Amino acid sequence: MAKLYFYYASMNAGKSTTLLQAAFNYGERGMQVMLWTAAIDDRPGFGAISSRIGLAGDASRFESNTDIESAVLAKHAETPLACVLIDEAQFLTKEQVWQAASLADKAGIPVVCYGLRTDFQGELFPGSAALLGIADSLVELKGVCDCGRKATMNLRVDETGKAVVDGAQTEIGGDDRYVAMCRKHFNEARGLG
Repeated sequence: MAKLYFYYASMNAGKSTTLLQAAFNYGERGMQVMLWTAAIDDRPGFGAISSRIGLAGDASRFESNTDIESAVLAKHAETPLACVLIDEAQFLTKEQVWQAASLADKAGIPVVCYGLRTDFQGELFPGSAALLGIADSLVELKGVCDCGRKATMNLRVDETGKAVVDGAQTEIGGDDRYVAMCRKHFNEARGLG
């Protein structure tokens, strides 16, 4: 029975690396997968999933109006898919999360989503909230704070490295804009003690 999975973590915890390793494993066994990533990320490698350790793979891009279910079913009709792997799943809409669930439930295609749980203010992303609510399996990948504790928070920083406490929920960036931290150091950096 196919399932909907959600692998979540702070930044720099290896979500994209884990996704690309799963795709590689399927490929080694001659199985086809379909990779997806958020179109909102327009940094170098746009349209591809890339990890900080140098792994990369081509991917379809989703926007908020993308019908992922229809696109996957069309691809599946051409070449049977063993799995669908979605990076940056925090950017999925609630409707797209339900489409992913439908692919598992009705089409029998496992869907594995990878993404952040919370934003730079500790708030759930809409896609993450929906996945936490309906995924069959929740798996936390572990990141590490500078102190050695588990990193669960994503601190947004400005160009000088100072904590940013206000702003839009989404601002694309990597190590130059975000630092993964434990909750204690996240609160300290934000002046909350």
